[in-house]
Amino acid sequence: MQIKKARPLTKDDFIAYGDVIEFEGNDFFHINDGQCERYHNIAHVDVRNEQTPSISLVRSKPVQLPVVIDMMERHPHASQAFIPIHNRRFLVAVAKAGEEVDPNKIELFVTNGKQGVNYHAGVWHFPILALDDITDMLVVDRAGSDNCDVIDLKEAFKLDV
Repeated sequence: MQIKKARPLTKDDFIAYGDVIEFEGNDFFHINDGQCERYHNIAHVDVRNEQTPSISLVRSKPVQLPVVIDMMERHPHASQAFIPIHNRRFLVAVAKAGEEVDPNKIELFVTNGKQGVNYHAGVWHFPILALDDITDMLVVDRAGSDNCDVIDLKEAFKLDV
């Protein structure tokens, strides 16, 4: 089975799939009498059709590398954001929105621990892959059901850093 390597996550490389949520490179303004810097509107929450946004917590166990990538999922009716609560790296596997996923066009990224991701609605992705330790994340997506499609890949591969 082929082993593919993840590369560092950057805004430019991820733009086709969603938003990178991070302080670096974003403008801010002061609030609370200058005590806080607000990095405003750095990701777009899309819940379509007047659905309700949801904020959840996820606790992910670290994976053993290399990890097999054999399926992908998408949320056709809403964006989905994962933001680490502590400085913990995680892996991201994504493919452009569409009906099929070409395993050769899946892009692989590793976060720096201070970055989160916001997948655009319909973008294919593999579930969260924590790297170094148990990773707690804040999740912002759409409440309700009927918003997750899963597809098995025609050709699985292994992901490593």
